[in-house]
Amino acid sequence: MRLGYSRSKNSISYYIQKTAYVNGKDKSIIIKKFGSEKDICETYGVLNAKAWAQEQVKLMNLKEKEEIGTILMELSPTKDLPENQQRCFNGGYLFLQDIYYELGLDKICRAIEKKHNFEYNLNAILSRLIYSRIIYPSSKLSTYKQSHKFIEQPNFKLHHIYRALSVMAKESDYIQSTLFKNSLKLSKRKTGIIYYDCTNFYFEIEQAEDDKQFGISKENRPLPIVEMGLFMDADGIPLAFGINPGNENEQISMVPLEKKLLSDFGMSKFIVCTDAGLSSASNRKFNDYCKEDSSRSFVTTQSIKKLKKHLKDWSLSSDGWSLSGGSSQKTYNISNLDEATDKDKIYYKSRWIKENGLEQQLIVSYSIKYKNYLQRIRNGQIERAMKAVEKGASSIERKRKTDSKRFIKSNHVTVDGEVADKSIYYIDQELIKKEEIFDGFYAVCTNLEDNAETIVTINKRRWEIEECFRIMKSEFEARPVFLHRKERIQAHFITCFIALIVYRYLEKKLDDKFTCDQIITGLKEMNFLKFEGKGYVPTYTRTALTNTLHQNFGFNTAKEVVPTMKMRNICAQTKK
Repeated sequence: MRLGYSRSKNSISYYIQKTAYVNGKDKSIIIKKFGSEKDICETYGVLNAKAWAQEQVKLMNLKEKEEIGTILMELSPTKDLPENQQRCFNGGYLFLQDIYYELGLDKICRAIEKKHNFEYNLNAILSRLIYSRIIYPSSKLSTYKQSHKFIEQPNFKLHHIYRALSVMAKESDYIQSTLFKNSLKLSKRKTGIIYYDCTNFYFEIEQAEDDKQFGISKENRPLPIVEMGLFMDADGIPLAFGINPGNENEQISMVPLEKKLLSDFGMSKFIVCTDAGLSSASNRKFNDYCKEDSSRSFVTTQSIKKLKKHLKDWSLSSDGWSLSGGSSQKTYNISNLDEATDKDKIYYKSRWIKENGLEQQLIVSYSIKYKNYLQRIRNGQIERAMKAVEKGASSIERKRKTDSKRFIKSNHVTVDGEVADKSIYYIDQELIKKEEIFDGFYAVCTNLEDNAETIVTINKRRWEIEECFRIMKSEFEARPVFLHRKERIQAHFITCFIALIVYRYLEKKLDDKFTCDQIITGLKEMNFLKFEGKGYVPTYTRTALTNTLHQNFGFNTAKEVVPTMKMRNICAQTKK
């Protein structure tokens, strides 16, 4: 490459040109235009425009030589490694960093910094907390140590992290609402249907305090817990979350968070889909709302066991069923179905009911496949219950709704009616028969007038919010929580929440081709061996995942060596 110029009546303009072989002939092409002498001097604050342009040509030639040339590395078996010099660095975080900056999280941090007077770099801290939560999930102390594994080194101290947590907690609502608005620029959010669910996280402490209270743990742990409520859009990307005391009823957690969506997120028209545990009458009534400029509806799982007798009888009756994808005029009797030919078919029936001032459509589905699935689950539980009976009373503890021990019944008297010296345990056959009645049936309620198949399709995507909780608990290791201060606990979940959003967008960029374990393991293994003054040598295995990452993110580190300048440019590119 060389410097070129064009002269006009009043000025000289400079540019970089290069000779290229085009259509069998050498041809000069312009690589980059610098502008006129006056523009260069004013823009870059230089006195000699030509000298500055020549220097730029020199730098670009060096860069081109570095990228296409051979880099020689001299290694000696007799030379000791420098003491305390880190040589291995992770570069997998760069893909997360690209999404982090696309979501405008750096701008959110700058806006918060203007409101609070502190000396640390909030953006640097939050970004490392998120990258580490996905790649190296651990405590805040370990996160600080792990962040030194990234190619770009942290410019903050450990105590800055703890101070930042308090600020993040205060700005939780602002972070969530602004992040949602920023995400709209990245892609269209499917908020016409939103999903809500709750889970709990336990703490390694003995005493309850603040939001950490003893409640009904979904993992049956005798430890204080907090409850997290989460809204998710139809693409599986989180919208907003709330943290509540562990001893509160989860049903009352939804409406307050939903009001934030209405006020802070600017959302006005949506359908809320929940499971049976959150389907209280008050939650349904809150979303039975329609005006000209806003409307809310609900789709919620309905327990058939809890229906009134006449509705339960109607739901379980054999006749009056329609076949999914078939004629709406033809009805079927499910007692006449054939196990082999009708195994994969789904049947529906629906009716409108009005109770307590709320009119809603009750939709019931039936499937032989679902019936067989429930029977397999129960048979496994019965088998475990029988083993517990064989082991004796010492192995039988307090029962839960889904515990296999619910099938165990005890008798404290003999056949003659006398008090037994030892309790007798046996399988409750009556309970098994009662549960078998509901096998294959599944019900939802809604105030929508859509047909049954459309409603059931909406409800089917609830599994994704369960997956969100699983990723947070398992892959992100969000539990147990070791923090004690209320604001730091809130900040911990903000970090997990943002990390989940970043990860979900990463999945979308990878076209949902890879599992969660494949993605996180792949990012963790994308390590480089640094040679000072030379570049970074990848030590990871090039795979279909790394190929897709590089193709979809527009940069490539899968080379024999990535020159130092090239790696700097990649790091800068991910922050644009």
